[in-house]
Amino acid sequence: MSEALDRPVWNSLTGLQAGLAIASGAAVRIDPGFGPFAAARDREEDAQTALAALVRAPGDEIWLVEAEEWPAPSGLTVLRTAPLLQMVFEGVPADCPEDGRIELLGESDAAAMYALAHATRPGPWSTTTHRYGPFYGVKRDGRLLAMAGERTRPAKGLAEVSGVCTDPAARGEGLATLLMRRVMADFAARGDRPFLHTYADNAEAIALYETLGYRARREMVVTVLGRAE
Repeated sequence: MSEALDRPVWNSLTGLQAGLAIASGAAVRIDPGFGPFAAARDREEDAQTALAALVRAPGDEIWLVEAEEWPAPSGLTVLRTAPLLQMVFEGVPADCPEDGRIELLGESDAAAMYALAHATRPGPWSTTTHRYGPFYGVKRDGRLLAMAGERTRPAKGLAEVSGVCTDPAARGEGLATLLMRRVMADFAARGDRPFLHTYADNAEAIALYETLGYRARREMVVTVLGRAE
């Protein structure tokens, strides 16, 4: 099971979440409405050519989450890279927190979720990213202050916690912890082990995740590719 985490995007989009994928031969990308994630079968020429075909317009970009930086195929260029830390939950699953502030977010919250994600930058967020799976949030006076939910499912028994973010005005209130515990309770109920990715230099987030029972599994790299000029 853990081997599936070495290539989380490829294994998700060719497996349990294939219904969200756009395929081009030996490469896949998620429907752009969900985000920019993509992967190739390997680095062979046919797979790299298929990967390049998934970038269809100027300004379009794809994000590859792999163990190492991914080389740009012909026609594409590396726009940027960033080191990530992949962490896996190794604690004891806790009961679902009972807190009246927690709300299950839905379509009516999509605009607020998009705005919060783009204001806090937990990772890429597009117009329908909230449809990956259940997202929970906390509001105050109708304003969304924090949220957390799920993203990739690279194998049966694994699910990624994602979209964890808090409005700066509500930081220090423990909302990220509260909402992550709610998401993790859902995972536990269906037999999934949580994992997540964070930017490797985000010491504050890493410390929080460690208090929740996550431990570093391996370093990863996100490579962002776009059309070559």
